[in-house]
Amino acid sequence: MSNQQTELKSTVVPAESAGAPEKAGIILATLIIVAAVANLPLAMANVALPSIGDYFNASQTQLNLVAVSYSLGLACSVLWLGALGDRYGRKLMLILGVSLAMPAALVSGFAPTIEILIAGRLVGGFAAGMAYPTTLSLITALWGAGPARTHSIALWAAIGGAINAVGPLTSGLLLTVFPWSSIFFVLLPLAVVALLMAIRFVPGHVNETSESVDNLGGILSLILVGSFILAINFVPVPDATTLVIILAIIALIAAVLFVMRQRRAENPLYDLKVAARPTFWVAGVGGIIVFGSLMGALFIGQQFLQNVLDYSTVNSGLAILPAAFFMILIAPRSAKLIQARGSRFTLLGGYLFILLGFLTMFLLWNEGIPYWMVGLGYSFLGVGVGLAGTPASNALTGSVPVTRVGMASGTADLQRDLGGALFQSIFGALLAAGYAASTAAQLADVPNAAQLPDSVTSGFLMSYAGAQSVAAQYPQYADQITAAARIAFLAGDKSAYIAGIIAVLVGAALVVLFFPKRAKERELLQEYHTADMQQ
Repeated sequence: MSNQQTELKSTVVPAESAGAPEKAGIILATLIIVAAVANLPLAMANVALPSIGDYFNASQTQLNLVAVSYSLGLACSVLWLGALGDRYGRKLMLILGVSLAMPAALVSGFAPTIEILIAGRLVGGFAAGMAYPTTLSLITALWGAGPARTHSIALWAAIGGAINAVGPLTSGLLLTVFPWSSIFFVLLPLAVVALLMAIRFVPGHVNETSESVDNLGGILSLILVGSFILAINFVPVPDATTLVIILAIIALIAAVLFVMRQRRAENPLYDLKVAARPTFWVAGVGGIIVFGSLMGALFIGQQFLQNVLDYSTVNSGLAILPAAFFMILIAPRSAKLIQARGSRFTLLGGYLFILLGFLTMFLLWNEGIPYWMVGLGYSFLGVGVGLAGTPASNALTGSVPVTRVGMASGTADLQRDLGGALFQSIFGALLAAGYAASTAAQLADVPNAAQLPDSVTSGFLMSYAGAQSVAAQYPQYADQITAAARIAFLAGDKSAYIAGIIAVLVGAALVVLFFPKRAKERELLQEYHTADMQQ
């Protein structure tokens, strides 16, 4: 080991690394509140999507972009901004991100067009990309390896997931009194509290590196994720084939250049050698599937509850509380399960319950169902995410050297953000395609359909909100139009749930085939730690 590397290691490992830091409780609470500022906007817009669709007369693809744009901003930026935090100060990035979240919320709330709303959400995602990566990296840096860190990560993962689930209830309550814009303004007081607590309680410099940041790799990662997610969203849009092909080509070129860059860079943004470790990459893919399943199910489910079951915004928010309850209940126990049975066993247990959740949604979620069927699906989902979320994040942090905690935290954030953007995009594209196909088939069976005004057919084909606009124009046919739109919605969301089932089965197969059992996992992690200390 060189003298420079020895000096670096001696300066980056704090005295507290053997256990928890001083004032551990208030520091962890601060990091969780900061994470809440980043997490709440992910799910709060879902309840308001029908209201936003009515207000802007939006297409299903536009509504998908409203939901996805925040996750997209996060997914594009977490790796790069996490690395910048490792180099220039995690507390600085934390403060900048929380500060930028406030004007982004104001732009979203006052947006005069849906395009500006999408842009405001995208900027909010970039703001969260500044703040959110530092929360897990600070936990990893401040808490030494062992049960204390695992427990802290479990609380961070559980409360973060629960906030995603409780966010729709908050939105639903606001929407009973205020317009849709209120869901963005409610973030402001929480952001102020988070900012003040971060300034007061978060340590200024912990385990930061003096190595240069791979900014070119950061730009390439942003282009790669952004173009790929946008391509998925535009697949079901008529006459957008050329745009989809261009975006896909850009994503492919960016992926090739990114890999080449990471192999040649002196200090790569994403160390591919570390990423190739099975405890890292299988957990990384697993987290994308776990958190993506949660966000995708909430995204589709909120529209199902309001559009098909005719729930109010409050009742649709209340409906998903079982998911939040079980995530909070199970996640701390998953930390103990990891210690007793290993990450592999715990991940597979989580996959099993998520699979049961999707099967419930696919088989039972239809028109006129009682609430217990809704609650059952969300309960299975909550147990699954509570079980699998902790090992998916914990295995990452244990697989990297201390100077690469930003890479681990960035990947953990990417699990949530890329998972959310990817699954919402796929689910939304399948929903849009299934809805359009079903409405087109139903219109073809209507006598004299060719004589209908273009505004009627385009509105009906556009989205459920568009169909409701048509129903308002022709109240004498409102019941028939609404019934047809609900049939079309169900045709689309069944395809989304099938995609979720396939994704969970693929993730479980990867764990069975490639993730080590408990004894081998501990042996590998010790080998990685020893090798990293000798470099």
